Amino acid sequence: MKRPAPDDFADRLLAWYRRAGRRDLPWQRDPTAYRVWISEIMLQQTRVGTVIPYYERFMERFPDVRALGAAALDEVLHLWSGLGYYARGRNLHRAARLVCERHGGRFPTDFDAVAALPGVGPSTAGAILALSAGQRHAILDGNVKRVLARRFAVPGWPGTGAVARRLWSLAERCTPYRDVAAYTQAIMDLGATVCTRTRPACAQCPVAGDCAAYRMGQVDRFPAPRPRRELPERHARMLILADPAGDVLLLRRPPTGIWGGLWGFPELPEGERAGPWCRRRLGLAIDTPREGPAFTHTFTHFRLRITPLYACARRDTDGAVEEGGALWYNTRKPPPGGLAVPVRRLLAAAGARMQGDRDEPDRTLCETG
Repeated sequence: MKRPAPDDFADRLLAWYRRAGRRDLPWQRDPTAYRVWISEIMLQQTRVGTVIPYYERFMERFPDVRALGAAALDEVLHLWSGLGYYARGRNLHRAARLVCERHGGRFPTDFDAVAALPGVGPSTAGAILALSAGQRHAILDGNVKRVLARRFAVPGWPGTGAVARRLWSLAERCTPYRDVAAYTQAIMDLGATVCTRTRPACAQCPVAGDCAAYRMGQVDRFPAPRPRRELPERHARMLILADPAGDVLLLRRPPTGIWGGLWGFPELPEGERAGPWCRRRLGLAIDTPREGPAFTHTFTHFRLRITPLYACARRDTDGAVEEGGALWYNTRKPPPGGLAVPVRRLLAAAGARMQGDRDEPDRTLCETG
């Protein structure tokens, strides 16, 4: 059977998009390059429904690239808290400053300049310029990979170089020379709402008749999943240290690595005893820590088993926490900056304990068992 030409694929997809596509997302209402850029970064590995409220708060505070570039990283990460993959927020901030320095505060419209920004790359750059300026660039995000892998029955996991190159070639062939912005949104929408990873709605698909995987009755085989492997487990002991007034110690994490630049609890190294370590590294005297319930937080490449250790802390004369790298945080006030989900969870637990202490004025968090 002769396969339909890529132009037929684009035409059917565009007709479907005009009928059933998403055309009232917040970043579509005024699709400047800046607004589309913010949305595309937020949408990396995150669902549209999750992104929308974050996007709207972010745009209200940072309506243009100059406002974002002038902001403190803490404020950016605070608005990012809960969205995950925090390197995206750090890269947005870095990129905004680069745009201000190198492009006079005007978001570039040249493909190479956009692709060179931190956290962007060729697919995201193509999406930004296609959606905001109608420039013809192929894209290959996760949804598009799935659509094309099924349409052309491309075997193998898209994370391998050979499969990725094949999909890029197909993406380039299928991208039309007209209505590029609509086509780009259409193929992303198709993957997100119809050609889903599990239980795709093939009966509603506008290109099902052209789909090789569908004709073979093997839609679930494409694309091949990532090879399964057991996630390694790491362990962390987080110290929730409260002073007699009930404030909790937070440290700013290093700028790189997991939760880079966010605020978190001190982590007690393996083999160290809490009391001597806190005195030596933090300049604090602490009571004997009380272990709280452990829980697991899962990342893409590993699981982190977190054990909280609660203790009352008193400032010592032997030293002090590094200037600017720590603060005593009152849990009744707004968070100081970006906080990872497990840290927010533990802060809420600490706040609940302190609320219980306020119900019994003669007790403090330092005295609770």
